[in-house]
Amino acid sequence: MSVIHLISDLHLIDSKPHLVALFEKYMDEYAPKSDQLYVLGDLFDVWLGDDAQNELSMKIIDSFRRYSDNQKTLYFCHGNRDFLLGDKFADMTGGQLIGEPHNIEFDGRKICLLHGDSLCTDDIPYQQLRMMVRNPEWQNQFLSKSIPDRIQFAAEVKAKSHNDKEAKSAEIMDVNQQAVVDCIKENGCDILIHGHTHRPDTHLITLDEGREASRIVLSDWDEKGHFLQLSKDGIQSNYF
Repeated sequence: MSVIHLISDLHLIDSKPHLVALFEKYMDEYAPKSDQLYVLGDLFDVWLGDDAQNELSMKIIDSFRRYSDNQKTLYFCHGNRDFLLGDKFADMTGGQLIGEPHNIEFDGRKICLLHGDSLCTDDIPYQQLRMMVRNPEWQNQFLSKSIPDRIQFAAEVKAKSHNDKEAKSAEIMDVNQQAVVDCIKENGCDILIHGHTHRPDTHLITLDEGREASRIVLSDWDEKGHFLQLSKDGIQSNYF
């Protein structure tokens, strides 16, 4: 049976070298024990386009390339911070970009994977922003701008997002329960796995027809790193 790892919300950035060190520790010590690795969004704190490489991004890409070159499979899902990850990035890492929801089967169970921000439907201003920046036409226009202009735009959006969070309740920024139920039903899954909310936990959900499903929320990386492992031993949450 294959061993699958899932990670999300690393938010890698030059100004937080401890996160980069945690990533390198994971890729050196833990990732090699897996056969497949899913990165479910927000690998980077910001991604301005595949043409905006720097020393940090090349270091991350090289780590992933060593993983995929060892006959292992690598998948990337877009997050709300790195929705501009593109084909060039995927090619350089030896990985594949996946859409969401992305469905897999493991040990006879259907599992649905996604970043998680699409489930936060109570946050209407965010959903409007999400719809705008995920539009291919908007992305093409943004990527046609100079890198300094992109940096300025990203800084302004990040500052506004920080201010908006101060005014929003925690409930609004969490998933909407009906959106969760709808996602589970539409995908016919037994387990829904996502990140984004930074609220790691496992939730049991009873559907109208009496069927039970579970929702597993991945942890963001801060003082510790985190990965979810699917193996013959079951589903295990691991901090390091």
